[in-house]
Amino acid sequence: MATAVIVDILRTPSGKGKPGGSLSDVHPVTLLAGLLRTLVTKHDLDPALIDDVITGCVTQSGEQAVNIGRTAVLAAGFPESVPATTIDRQCGSSQQAAAFAAQGVAAGVYDIVIAAGVESMSRAPMFSNVGDKNPSVGPLSARYPDGLVSQGIGAELIAARWKFDRDQLDAYAARSHRLAASVGERQQTDQIVPVNTPIGIVAADETVRAATTPASLAGLKPVFRSETMSARFPEIDWSITAGNSSPLTDGASAALIMSEEKAQALELTPRARFHNFAVAGSDPLLMLTGPIPATEKILARSGLRIEDIDAYEVNEAFASVPLMWQSHFDTDPDKLNPSGGAIALGHPLGASGGRLLASLLTHLEATGGRYGLQTMCEGGGMANATIIERI
Repeated sequence: MATAVIVDILRTPSGKGKPGGSLSDVHPVTLLAGLLRTLVTKHDLDPALIDDVITGCVTQSGEQAVNIGRTAVLAAGFPESVPATTIDRQCGSSQQAAAFAAQGVAAGVYDIVIAAGVESMSRAPMFSNVGDKNPSVGPLSARYPDGLVSQGIGAELIAARWKFDRDQLDAYAARSHRLAASVGERQQTDQIVPVNTPIGIVAADETVRAATTPASLAGLKPVFRSETMSARFPEIDWSITAGNSSPLTDGASAALIMSEEKAQALELTPRARFHNFAVAGSDPLLMLTGPIPATEKILARSGLRIEDIDAYEVNEAFASVPLMWQSHFDTDPDKLNPSGGAIALGHPLGASGGRLLASLLTHLEATGGRYGLQTMCEGGGMANATIIERI
């Protein structure tokens, strides 16, 4: 089997996913197309050589409908012969795109592929593709008669069952902002492609707040509490706020993946190789616990121990998720999201997997680490896990 390598991975800055956010005036196709052009231009790569572009996107409606991956390929000026597809594994969509790309290379059906992701939460709001037709109502009522709940309730249930109090959640959230601010310049140099907008060039993450402290977060009110949910889940203390959750975000990411042999033939220098992959399902009520079984599965497949991993990127959808993961595996907390996470850097759904991969690879290169683990919870009770090895 061929060895799949990462030649490069780039992302846009993160913009607040609401009207007036720094990227809200930019069409999501434009966000992704700019990254695609930059990726091939940077490496003097003929885009006609690309076998496929696999794009993660969650809210595939409005401007993000009808295979946004293909639309972005054409908008980027790539030859019409370059195909593309768009996939949805919820928050893990672009991580899954990278896995599919690398697996295609390993299987010998691709030589060169781009794994991308995009989400404009300001222009295609979350759940706008659902409308008034909840797809889980009816077909799942026999199996889950009390009904499934939102991810926010899942985050609250995790906090309650793992006994994380509000102080712990807010302290973790403040840590995310502090770390993201401390490595911001390096991220900007190694990862971020500035975006031209109608109001000027955006070159830095809008969502990072360097001055954030636990004290400044303490006054925020829980956002998911209701009389109905309080009656259904009396064990919840209601600690999840906007401050210890990931913000709605606009952004895109793109990774250039190819076989090691093709990289050598093109005189390109790979930055990392893919070591292993796993995907797992989990309780769709708790919904966010999937990173635990996904990590257990990938460690068993890889033959590595958790202690062999030099850095862990566990998506910060809510502070309770990485804290749960760290508690379960009893890992070194300094290895966990060492560049900050989605609480600070944002969570543009379909693009987040690529952002985590970029952060992980940049950190390994900066510290001389060898192995990195990436995992993220996903809507419906799932998770992806990926291990990369720095070259």
